[in-house]
Amino acid sequence: MGTALLLGCVSQPAASHSSDDRRVLVFSKTAGFRHDSIPEGVAAIRDLGTSNGFTVDATEDANAFTSRNLRRYDAVVFLSTTGDVLDPAGQRAFEGYIRHGGGYVGIHAAADTEYDWAFYGGLAGAYFQSHPAIQPATVVTEDRAHPSTSGLPPTWNRTDEWYNYRSNPRERVHVLASLDESSYTGGTMNGDHPIAWCQDYQGGRAFYTGFGHTKESYADPAFRGHLLGGIRYAIGDAQADCRPENGYRPLFDGTAASLEGWKQAGPGSFTLSDDGSLTSSGGMGMLWYAGQSFRSYSVKLDWRLAGDDNSGVFVGFPPSDDPWSAVDHGYEIQIDATDVPEKTTGSVYGFRSADLKKRDRALNPPGEWNTYEIRVDGERLRVWLNGVKINDFTNTDPARSLRDGHVGIQNHGADDQTSFRDIRIRELPAKGD
Repeated sequence: MGTALLLGCVSQPAASHSSDDRRVLVFSKTAGFRHDSIPEGVAAIRDLGTSNGFTVDATEDANAFTSRNLRRYDAVVFLSTTGDVLDPAGQRAFEGYIRHGGGYVGIHAAADTEYDWAFYGGLAGAYFQSHPAIQPATVVTEDRAHPSTSGLPPTWNRTDEWYNYRSNPRERVHVLASLDESSYTGGTMNGDHPIAWCQDYQGGRAFYTGFGHTKESYADPAFRGHLLGGIRYAIGDAQADCRPENGYRPLFDGTAASLEGWKQAGPGSFTLSDDGSLTSSGGMGMLWYAGQSFRSYSVKLDWRLAGDDNSGVFVGFPPSDDPWSAVDHGYEIQIDATDVPEKTTGSVYGFRSADLKKRDRALNPPGEWNTYEIRVDGERLRVWLNGVKINDFTNTDPARSLRDGHVGIQNHGADDQTSFRDIRIRELPAKGD
């Protein structure tokens, strides 16, 4: 029945600024409740800009929303805006800005804004409904690769004002973090409570976080890191897969217990870190999922290189304690910072190069997390990097059939250090031969 896994959409910002000339507009006009944390929020974003190389302008003047002015900015931050803050001309200008690749960051009450403007509601992802008293709650980090959440622990205990939303956005957006409704009182979303998310929206990039009600939030290093990552995504300085993700189950979730179905083939090993990642050492070997083979499926995983390192993800190989069996009878999706085209990141190793222009735009550098989706459908193998399709390959070799096999990750050699986490799979309906 199966296939084994071997562990081993980018939009250009409307302003098209170089990475050292990014500019962000913070908009905090209110036509309803006004949060007293807005000054702290503006100051925090200015500090983040100073420390991270982007310029920050702040305004509460809706007249800033003209096509000409918005072109100056790589992202617009709606900082706890409330009510109807833009007239029809401003709305049209902002819609055009997003559709030409602009970035949006919504913070907290940005979801309590423009209820009669459908475009904005889709961009924000969900509208505010109600909230209980400010209290501690447990935040569950669902995406460990997105720059806004890659530095957070799997669960994060913090105090804030926790919004309930009028609809659950999960089917439309990529959820980054959610609330454990059993950890506090007043949650009304039936146990599935997204609180931060991202999406590609009508040509632009959008990030929303429900955090940020309190003044104290903006002095919290963890929240500031979360906010910085969302801004970096929105302005195009960091790449991420922000397509909706539903129906996956974990093969490795960062816990020792989830490694029970895995086996090491060949020399070397992987070390489980406190942050829930597996890091390679020694080799050449492979950690492979022996618990099940797979036939038609989508496997996703997050990976990070320490430097100029070498690794890969293997699919479609038979069970074996010999890692060379996967090399000879399966396919490797390469991870390598530098090599020839058919042997570098995104390639089907030795068989087909990735689309290098798309790959280069989608790729985060060593030290930052990336996300692969590898989709096997019959003998067709497709690869997405941070949400961008970069390879499409069809197997014609009966000795390497993808129709039943395992998956695994490679530990390449003594000098190669690659980390993996959050390996998950969604089985697909099998197509006929």
